[in-house]
Amino acid sequence: MMEGNRPAASRLRLALLLPVLLAFTACASIERMALPKASLADTHWRDHDRGAVAAVDHGPWDRFLGRYVVTDAAGVNRLRYASVTEADKKALAAYIKSLAAAPVSRLSRDGQLAFWIDLYNALTVNLVLDHYPVSSVRKIKPGFFSIGPWDMKLVSVEGRPLSLNDIEHRILRPLWGDARLHYALNCAAVGCPDLAAGAYTAENTEQRLEAGARAYINNPRGVAFDDKGRLVLSKIYIWFCEDFGGTTEGVLKHLRHYAAPALQARLTGSPRIGKYRYDWSLNDAGGK
Repeated sequence: MMEGNRPAASRLRLALLLPVLLAFTACASIERMALPKASLADTHWRDHDRGAVAAVDHGPWDRFLGRYVVTDAAGVNRLRYASVTEADKKALAAYIKSLAAAPVSRLSRDGQLAFWIDLYNALTVNLVLDHYPVSSVRKIKPGFFSIGPWDMKLVSVEGRPLSLNDIEHRILRPLWGDARLHYALNCAAVGCPDLAAGAYTAENTEQRLEAGARAYINNPRGVAFDDKGRLVLSKIYIWFCEDFGGTTEGVLKHLRHYAAPALQARLTGSPRIGKYRYDWSLNDAGGK
């Protein structure tokens, strides 16, 4: 390129980079741009019965989790995929089948919330078991250009085929609008908030959501500081920034609310965010 054209080339590069830079300043990232927006795709899922007495039996899932979820030395809940027996694999498949047959639109709102969280997590574990051994859930994908299994239709509920993305972004997020859902839905990755050691139910969901938020935020996977004192956050706070207040200050406010006193003190003011990170390694405990 001729010397005299360098300023024009620089302006062109700046013009190409500007949208990306603006996206980052708006609390976004390239990865975040690829995520589905929270949007109710089917108004059918608004239906519920406030006076419902019927309930879904999450006992099989609760027993499965109690048997195979273990906590490692770093405080991360892992799953003993290698130890799951054939009988328990069949029991898990039967549990998922029972959820698919459940009249979810006739449950109470609390019952529905537990239903969708447990279904999402059970489907994810079942998917990993079907492909195990695998180093990361992102290795499970329907096509070369896919980034993972989240758009695969894995179950039909009330005649509607659903993917993990459908459950998270087209049902749970738009209907409940609760940032704590990100601490309940587990994507089988070490960097993800913990897979709970027991099932969600209509009675315990609020308690589990609160406990999940506190556990993740007070673990280095969620919030940490580097050797220069800069804040290091999980990528969920940039992927889903709008759910946590829509701004960096909104995210920090959320973090301070759940932080233990020592961490809360370090989060006062507006500490500089050094980077975001996420470990996609499988949350595998092996045969331990």
